[in-house]
Amino acid sequence: MSRAVVVVAAGSGTRLGIGDAKAFVPVAGELMLTRAVRTVFTSAEPTFVVVVAPAARLDECRALVDAVAGPAAGLTAVVPGGADRHASVQAGLDALPDGVEWVGVHDAARCLTPATQFDAVFDRARATGDGVVPALPVTDTVKRVDGDEVVETVDRSALVGVQTPQVFPLGALRAAYASSQRSETDDAGVFRAAGGTVRTVPGSADAFKITTRWDLARAEALVAGAVAPTVRIGLGVDVHAFDAASPCRIGLLDFPGEPGLSGHSDGDAVAHAVCDALLSAGALGDIGGRFGTSDPRYSGAAGDVFVRGAVELLRQAGLVPTSVTVQVVGNRPRIGGRRDEMQAALAAVVGAPVAVSGTTTDGLGLTGRGEGLAAIATAVVRPV
Repeated sequence: MSRAVVVVAAGSGTRLGIGDAKAFVPVAGELMLTRAVRTVFTSAEPTFVVVVAPAARLDECRALVDAVAGPAAGLTAVVPGGADRHASVQAGLDALPDGVEWVGVHDAARCLTPATQFDAVFDRARATGDGVVPALPVTDTVKRVDGDEVVETVDRSALVGVQTPQVFPLGALRAAYASSQRSETDDAGVFRAAGGTVRTVPGSADAFKITTRWDLARAEALVAGAVAPTVRIGLGVDVHAFDAASPCRIGLLDFPGEPGLSGHSDGDAVAHAVCDALLSAGALGDIGGRFGTSDPRYSGAAGDVFVRGAVELLRQAGLVPTSVTVQVVGNRPRIGGRRDEMQAALAAVVGAPVAVSGTTTDGLGLTGRGEGLAAIATAVVRPV
């Protein structure tokens, strides 16, 4: 895992005037923090998430993050914030695990930021090696004033308003914060003051920061006016014959001592059924049409290659998995003892909860005669 997002949620929300920490104020019945964190988990790329929370609400925040993350809860951390935003961001950066190369700093108060904005900023940062921020052009006429007197009109063609997430190389941002004089108002300012280059990508009007009650009312109206996502359901079925000469890999797990499954790839019927179910839900064809049953690139390929590919195709279509269910049909191997392990392995690739069950056919058919293994999968996806 090479990328992470630090969600800053320790602000008091004084200007909002609700009497509660801002990130814990609901927008259309759902907390700002819940909305902000869930968006990160809709990305196809695994992302470590650190939430910087008010020190007095760590347990509440931990429970919230675990509920949103589901099977990916182990890829999260909750840490107490500092005396100001500068200290809170530093606390979040310090909590990141080894291996993270790129970090995005995101304000929980920008809870309607679309998932596509996260991917756009990370992609641009990786391509350039620089810091990158989402930005919108300034549309209002801008005046320079002296007291209440207008002095001049400022050329707005070179001005932008910046949003979050702001993405940087982790090592360089840590060094920039360590040497910062705390005069900058955002992470891009801290990074640039330390000598870093900051670039922009187009931002989104929905990524505005909820600061006042008017902002909150605007966010409520946007959520209320949004069209409810249409849930789509897909079905996938795969069957493979046993091949004693092949290693046994089912549901992304190895089963030593069991006969393997024949196939051009690794014969993982469970992974292939999941792939087909995801593609079916997105009306994106099937595993054979998308990846080729004889393509030499996939000779011996592991099942996760196809599942990741299906998730990526869904992402490109503006869809994200919500849940997957798989039933394994066969006499062997017995999966009950490794059910939790298989569910976790599949969920980590799908990016959503996966439920696995097993059954037999009471001696009937090819599975009953022990000639092979079948898997039936259903997938639920929704628009991002």
